Amino acid sequence: MHVTDNLSELRKIRASMDGIFGVVPTMGALHEGHASLVRRATTECRHVGVSIFVNPSQFSPGEDLAKYPRTIQNDIELLEKLGVAVVFTPTAHGMYPSGYQTWIAVEDITAMLEGECRPGHFRGVATVVAKLFNAFQPDRAYFGQKDAQQAMVVRRMIEDLNFPVKQVVCPTVREADGLALSSRNAYLSPEERKAATVLYRALSSARNRYENGERDGAALRSVMQSVVDSEPLAVAEYVSAADPGTLREMQTIDSGTGVLLSMAVKIGKTRLIDNMLL
Repeated sequence: MHVTDNLSELRKIRASMDGIFGVVPTMGALHEGHASLVRRATTECRHVGVSIFVNPSQFSPGEDLAKYPRTIQNDIELLEKLGVAVVFTPTAHGMYPSGYQTWIAVEDITAMLEGECRPGHFRGVATVVAKLFNAFQPDRAYFGQKDAQQAMVVRRMIEDLNFPVKQVVCPTVREADGLALSSRNAYLSPEERKAATVLYRALSSARNRYENGERDGAALRSVMQSVVDSEPLAVAEYVSAADPGTLREMQTIDSGTGVLLSMAVKIGKTRLIDNMLL
């Protein structure tokens, strides 16, 4: 397995690899959710590349950039066991050198939910993913459903900018009690970890209502909000029952269209997101 923080070296390594090439962009602190993406990629691609880069441009002022977990050596050891061909570990200066001025802004679908709560976040996401596509020149790119809006933003960018990349979105990986795997789960105290299951419980409650025939968007949002409110350590930033294609909040849900249930919830000081696509 090759490991490099140098773009020119990465390009030389990539040029030596033929066949279908897949990439898994990550910010490190890898867990089973990331591993599931890599395993999927290795079954579908001859070679797989992974990036490890805590991207400063997708963090708003006051967010957890400085304390975001960094476990680079453990990450590299895991990726080698998973059969990854090349790992790219660029520096912030390498990705955004002095005088950097060029950004990618995907409109409309970044105006709500995560985009509304975290101004500039998706500009940073779109820009770094475009740069990684340019660096790796992949045929396929693998993302998790847990970051549903992010996956939609990347898909829109791929289509609009004509990237020759097939996006593959893989299912959310959960703990036995339903909590979606996330690098930020490491911030949770034992008490907060128990409370964090409220996200899955809220989504599941709304799913049950939907499966029993509820098609009123406001009613589904109310169900989720009430479950979150029942947990003393939890504060919802948003709960959403949105159109899966546009992320506009739905009033009456068309069974043919379905609905994306999603939420952002603070458990203590830790901000977690989760979703279910029905």
